[in-house]
Amino acid sequence: MIRYALKCDKDHRFESWFQNANAFDALTAAGHVACPDCGSTNVEKSLMAPKVRPARNAVAKPAPAGTSPAPAPTAPAPHVAPPPEVRAEIEAEIAKLRAKVEAESDYVGEDFAKEARAMHLGEAPERAIYGETKLEDAKELIEDGVPVMPLPFTPTRKVN
Repeated sequence: MIRYALKCDKDHRFESWFQNANAFDALTAAGHVACPDCGSTNVEKSLMAPKVRPARNAVAKPAPAGTSPAPAPTAPAPHVAPPPEVRAEIEAEIAKLRAKVEAESDYVGEDFAKEARAMHLGEAPERAIYGETKLEDAKELIEDGVPVMPLPFTPTRKVN
């Protein structure tokens, strides 16, 4: 399969997938490729930048003398651990947040999704809660408009 950026004679731009380059040529010649905006069958390929991922072990080559180096590929920045003093500060802030959540909220354990939904629907009194739930259940809560957020720590399991 190949994807082409296309444009019609009225300069409408769109993309479409084809089995291969020959299929594009055959379909265009037969008038089967039409602009989705105006219906024109006078369609041609437009310039597009292919999305090519560099090899994992590729080494960047220096640009020839007198030219500008190519822009770096847009890849996620590598994870860099913060310096120890910053890490200690982050851990202290998370510890303070944990203490506040545990002091001011009710731990509902693995019933979190059930409790949060019941409060949202008015079937249970509203209160601050925290607990645990499966990722799928958390996504459903968010999709249903239930105000929830993940905590940057694992709750301490409380036993009766």
